[in-house]
Amino acid sequence: MNDMKVKFAAYVGLDWADKKHDVCVQVGEVDERHYYVIEHTPAAIEQWLVDLHKQVKGNIAVVLELNKGPIVYALQKYSFVTVFPIHGLTLARYRQAMFPSGAKDDPSDAELALDMMMHYPKQVKPLKPNSDETRMLNHLVEQRRSLIDDKRRNANRLISALKQYYPQPLDWFSHRDTQMFCDFHLLPGELLQNF
Repeated sequence: MNDMKVKFAAYVGLDWADKKHDVCVQVGEVDERHYYVIEHTPAAIEQWLVDLHKQVKGNIAVVLELNKGPIVYALQKYSFVTVFPIHGLTLARYRQAMFPSGAKDDPSDAELALDMMMHYPKQVKPLKPNSDETRMLNHLVEQRRSLIDDKRRNANRLISALKQYYPQPLDWFSHRDTQMFCDFHLLPGELLQNF
């Protein structure tokens, strides 16, 4: 029996794209497969993974054409996910060998990647999992990035409102994402008039 089949409760082939991801899921040893399209947003990826993990109650193997990038980092933050990268050229050659016609009804790259992992497990090696500390660091970096995005978004809202109602402060301050710029309205009226 294949060691991979003992180790994982679900096997996932993932064909990534900029805006969405095509996914082929096989639960356990059952040959029945399910197909999904997931939006390329952290929330959509997390919701899909958490739901799948609750359903299968075990570790999940994900095979895809990348060994780094946003989708790989998003998957690696979960301790129950193991990422198996396949080189894009290897997958293309596998497609050509299995389906030389190139017909439209050929399996998707997600399904082909899953097939390759299931049939040739020794050729598909897992990425080394991140340690708990590295996952925590990645999570903290994501939170920091989110806070910076919030700061930028709020500064842009303030600038937009000032352009419409009170544009002078935009000439007075060159750094518009500072605390001083955000607090300028707290200055006494006399001081603002002499500014």
